[in-house]
Amino acid sequence: MLFDKKIEPRCVYCKRGASLNEEQIMCLKKGIVGSNSACRHFQYDPLKRIPPKPISADFSHLKEEDFVL
Repeated sequence: MLFDKKIEPRCVYCKRGASLNEEQIMCLKKGIVGSNSACRHFQYDPLKRIPPKPISADFSHLKEEDFVL
């Protein structure tokens, strides 16, 4: 869920953090930190979070007979 109340704090999607690259975040409170780190000043910004891509369905194991009524 994008707006889950029990979201795990991470600097990647904190209001106070700005992404420098994939591994480093510039935090207003702590300076340069790792992307997986978090602190007590965490404030969730839902626009920074990129949800995982949905898994595509694999129908290769199905046969023509499976679709006949």
